[in-house]
Amino acid sequence: MTTGHAFAAGIVRWQAQFGRHDLPWQGTRDPYRIWLSEVMLQQTQVRTVIPYYLRFLDCFPDVAAIAAAPLERVMELWSGLGYYSRARNLHRCAQSVVRQHGGRFPGSAAALAELPGIGPSTAAAIAAFAFGERSAILDGNVKRVLCRHFGVAGWPGERRVEQMLWAIAQRELPERDIERYTQGLMDLGAQTCVRSRPRCDSCPVAASCVARIEGRQALLPMARPPRATPVREAGWLVILDQDSVLLERRPPTGIWGGLLSFPEVAPGERERAAEAAVARFGVTPWRVTALAPVHHAFTHFRLIAHPMLIEVGRGGVLATESQTIWVARATAGQQALPQPVRGFLEQLSLSVGPDPALRKRRDPTDGG
Repeated sequence: MTTGHAFAAGIVRWQAQFGRHDLPWQGTRDPYRIWLSEVMLQQTQVRTVIPYYLRFLDCFPDVAAIAAAPLERVMELWSGLGYYSRARNLHRCAQSVVRQHGGRFPGSAAALAELPGIGPSTAAAIAAFAFGERSAILDGNVKRVLCRHFGVAGWPGERRVEQMLWAIAQRELPERDIERYTQGLMDLGAQTCVRSRPRCDSCPVAASCVARIEGRQALLPMARPPRATPVREAGWLVILDQDSVLLERRPPTGIWGGLLSFPEVAPGERERAAEAAVARFGVTPWRVTALAPVHHAFTHFRLIAHPMLIEVGRGGVLATESQTIWVARATAGQQALPQPVRGFLEQLSLSVGPDPALRKRRDPTDGG
């Protein structure tokens, strides 16, 4: 096993030669840009994050711009990136930085970790890259590197194991080159010490890696203990008036908080979808069709949505449903939609096109 700071020194040398140096958030000390990238990179791969990061910078060039924007606009730009609580916390964090810190991010990991959506590892990364602070990070990639190199058994999500990894991460911090070391750990986990088939022949610290020496690369880190995945079901009211779809903004907390989705009914009530549409939205259904279920996996449960396609002549009034809006089907993809809803609407557009008969129902004066 590596002793002293030989582990860190090997990673620093490797990063200088083989690490990533051209990511759009590198080469800056701007804590805003670093914060934005680190939040987006939580549980998300670099290649997925880059276009979102660039779009956010175009729309929000600084933290004050995000703080001043409506949450709905932030959610629209985030749509498709997943883990939507990150976007809500991004907005809350920006407002906290403006209100409590005069628009300037605090300069230590401890103070950064007090802000919404910034955990200890993210705070340490921001502090290291923006302020050169000597702080330990411990994201998923780094956990895998440390588990393998130091032979740490157990599931990293277990409190005892995580505490052990934090102690190792703190112990191995170098006295200098903290930015390159921090980036090197990230790069090593993302490029070399990958989940399956790690590239041990190109690892700078392979000679002292316990997992490689003992042939346990495939066993470390240990997998999460198996457990039953709960299933939740919902009925989707997919209400179309030919060229528009009725969407409802979800509550600010919970799954897909703040995003637009289909109005829902309990699974057992989907057979009475037409009655629900009339009662809640004042529309006039003329055809109701049960469509194939939509399956979507979350981290802790599986969702089975049962869409009921309700084609209507709009004519009605939306009663008191202030969170419900008509959205043109052609531009619905530009809205802040959960990925399953976006994908469903794309498939629906291919199978359900404009209906001339429906157009006549909506416009009796049409002589075409």
